[in-house]
Order: sequence, then C-alpha cells, then structure tokens
Amino acid sequence: MTESVPRSAAAPRDSPFRVLSTDPASSARRGVLQTAHGEIETPVFMPVATLGTVKGLTSRQVAEQGARILLANAYHLILRPGVEIIEELGGLHRFMGWDGAILTDSGGFQVMSLSELRRVSEEGVEFRSHLDGSKIFLSPEDVVDTECRLGVDVLMPLDVCVAASDGRVAVEDGMERTTRWAERQAKLAIPDDRHLYGIVQGGLERDLRRRHAGQLAALGFPGYSVGGLSVGEDRQMTREIAADTAAALPIDRSRYLMGVGLPQDLLRFIGMGYDQFDCVMPTRNARNGSCFTSHGRVNLRLARHARSREPLDASCECYTCRNYSLGYLRHLTVSGEMLGAQLATLHNVHFYLDLMAQSRAHIESGDYAAWADRTAEQIEEGEKK
Repeated sequence: MTESVPRSAAAPRDSPFRVLSTDPASSARRGVLQTAHGEIETPVFMPVATLGTVKGLTSRQVAEQGARILLANAYHLILRPGVEIIEELGGLHRFMGWDGAILTDSGGFQVMSLSELRRVSEEGVEFRSHLDGSKIFLSPEDVVDTECRLGVDVLMPLDVCVAASDGRVAVEDGMERTTRWAERQAKLAIPDDRHLYGIVQGGLERDLRRRHAGQLAALGFPGYSVGGLSVGEDRQMTREIAADTAAALPIDRSRYLMGVGLPQDLLRFIGMGYDQFDCVMPTRNARNGSCFTSHGRVNLRLARHARSREPLDASCECYTCRNYSLGYLRHLTVSGEMLGAQLATLHNVHFYLDLMAQSRAHIESGDYAAWADRTAEQIEEGEKK
C-alpha cells in the first residue's frame, strides 16, 4: 500500500480522472479513471456485489462480460463476515477473487432504508443489526478507516440519505450534516492511490442540490457522487434533479450517479455528463425472470415464449444469447432451475456493460446524442408491446 498523507480543502488531491473526448451535441464525455487496480474507462456501469459477489456469477464470468470495477457495501461487510476476517484473508480483492477495481458504498443508503434500525447523531450512526439485533456504531471516520482496511479503490463517505417523501427541513438538515461529516472525512489520511468521493445530497430541492455541490467542490474531493435519487420520486423528477446537479459539479472530476437505473435512463444520464453508475436492477430482475434487451424488457415466464427458438436478444453477443433459445430460458425459469437465474443474470450484466461500451464508442465518434436517442426510443417502444 502506498504512503498515506493527510489532505484538506487547502491542499486537494489531483484528479485521478481525465476526459478523453466529448460529444458535440450533449454533455456526454468519454474518460478514464485511474485506480490502483487499473484504468477504468468511462462511462462505466459497476455491477453490484454487495457482499463480495455479483449474485449468480463468478468473478471470472463478470470480468468476461467486460466489467473492470464492482460495487460492494462496507456496512454489510462489517456485519458479515466482518472486516477482521477479510483483512486476515488478504483484503477484499483476494477474498472475492477479483483483480479489478472495487468501490464500496458506506452505509449512507442504509441510513434511509433501515431507518427503523438506526439512530443518527452528530457523531455518527448507531445501527441495530438486521441479522441478530446487535448494535454497531459508525462514525464518519470509522467508515473511511474500514474501507481502507478492506483495501478498496474508491471509497464512499458516510452521508445522510433521505427519502423522497421527506420535507425540506429534514432534507436540509441531512444535507448540512453530510457536509460537516464530509469536512471531517476530507482531512483523514488516505493512501494516495485510493479515492474518497464526496456525495451530493439535497433531495428534490434544486437550490439545495446546487448549494451542496458547491460546498463539496470546495473540499477538493477527487470525485463526486450524487445520492438520494431514485428513492421513490417520479422518474422525470429524477432526470431533472440529476441534470441540475451534474451541471453544478467540477468538470475535471468523475461524476457518479448512485443507484440508477433503467438502460434508457442511463443513456440520458450519460448525456448529462455522468461517468459512473450502479444499480441492482440487472441482477435482481434476472432472478425474477425479467431480462433487459435492445427491444425492451422480456418476461421469461410468459407462456408465449414456450416454443420460441429465437434467442433472448438477436443483437446480443453474450453466452446466453449465443447458446440458448428463449423457449429453454422460459423452461428453466418456470421450473425454478438455478441455471435459469444464472443465464438471465449473465445476459443482463452483459447487456448493461455492452451499452456502456457502445456509449463510449459513440462519444468517441461524435454522434452519441443521436445514437442514444434512437436507442432509448427503441427500448421504450419495446416496453409498450
């Protein structure tokens, strides 16, 4: 591990991100994020490996689909198996057999999703474990220390995420506390080849989003995340807030829109200037028999697929689409066979990663906006059938 040095707003780190090309008709940009485990080409989708696994796939299978960075969750790994065990077994990369980069979420989302099991104070968050009821306290400093001990490449700070239904007072209080915590975390000693991002909050209040983006930009983080969206609000509102927030963030830092979303929405978010994404949709939907394709979502359980000899998506080059018929996938799914969920997951992960690869190519060629519009419309038209 490289030398750790304290940093502050007065001495921000150089950006590990650089823009390689931009789209002339949108804010889309192709870039590269430098990490201790290689360069990550952006825009990039990060498959979710909450507990150190992309459900249903081996690390090798995930890498074969083109993934170079995964997302794990520090809060959940603290509960099970525990940071000490992961350290003893060589760090998170070795533990899960993954040689690419890893980004860890901090537990900030759980501040919202496990609201009945936590208590927030200025010092941090006390959680009651959803596994056994035991208490765990996480300060902003504890979270950063844990992520460093895990050995990950990109660290998310502890923040306060609020629900879309929360009022302005609660949103502003959570945002300001997030800023105070960010100020504390920005001063911590972090290895030079690890990157601690700031997380922009502010709910659905546009002025708060812009204010918070400015507050965090002043701290000189090497990258910026946008949290607290896609938590129950209308999709159009998500797009509007995301666009406003992206425009308020530094152009020389990676922009990570957390926890979104549908393929057609990702294309629009890329057009706003976002670089990194994650979402459980590809894996969760696959386990429920729903697959994303170039012509919209396909429900594998539908009886009309029973005799189909066609692949799931004729334009897809994944292992599933090259080797199995829609009829066979439907049979596996309705029979509850484990292979059905695995093949659907492999396809969905491939589809998302390939969409990012195509996006990078079209940004490079300068026709991203037109291509993205056509592709999103094609997916949405298929959804209506």
